[in-house]
Amino acid sequence: MKRFTMILCLLLMTAGSASAAVTAREIDYRSGDTTLKGYLASDSDIQGQRPGILVVHEWWGLNDYARMRARMLAELGYTALAVDMYGDGKTATHPDTAAKFSSAVTEDFPVAQKRFMAGLEVLKQQPTVDPEKIAAIGYCFGGGIVLGMARSGVDIDGVVSFHGTLGVGPKAKPGTIKTRILVLNGADDPFVTVEQIASFKHEMDEAGADYRIINYPGAKHSFTNPQADEFGRKFELPLAYNARADRESWQAMQDFFKEIFRD
Repeated sequence: MKRFTMILCLLLMTAGSASAAVTAREIDYRSGDTTLKGYLASDSDIQGQRPGILVVHEWWGLNDYARMRARMLAELGYTALAVDMYGDGKTATHPDTAAKFSSAVTEDFPVAQKRFMAGLEVLKQQPTVDPEKIAAIGYCFGGGIVLGMARSGVDIDGVVSFHGTLGVGPKAKPGTIKTRILVLNGADDPFVTVEQIASFKHEMDEAGADYRIINYPGAKHSFTNPQADEFGRKFELPLAYNARADRESWQAMQDFFKEIFRD
């Protein structure tokens, strides 16, 4: 935990200007009968509207890691909403529980769509957000979710998947995908096989998608999360933090945002 706290502080210090006045708060919203508990972050020193970014959590749920990434995006000058895909702010601390929560969402894709779109509407309604400039990022489970939303035709500027699964949602049909796609993958991630990557590329090519995949050599699953080593040891999972891949993938995301939000 001490190592996670130290790395978290370093990430926040290097995310943007030290003078940035980032404010963050919990925000409740709904999808049908389900209460969702998100986390909204922005820089109060910035005047006017700016692009908005949705952050979709790992299979652990909307925990401190997802909140950290939302604040880091606010440091970069965006308004970020870390969404709650499980409902009632549920989080998991054991893989069995995380698998149960994540499967319940990915196996009922219409529910996933409704919860994602509910978060999207909340983000667009924020006075600090330009509703015409929206992107979404996701980690692991969340990476799969944002790719699934792209497949379904969500009309936003871009999605970024960090070490995410590649097969969430129905396969894209030609002309369906309206958003640009960036996939940031660990080359040594056993959960994302060479065959899966080839299948994903074929699907994207057939759909006419504007996409890019970057593989980071030596990076395993969950390479952006400073707690990955601890989780890997504790639960005997092939997880590992990779500082270089974390840094380079975060920069790749920033470069991508500059491209898609260019006036």
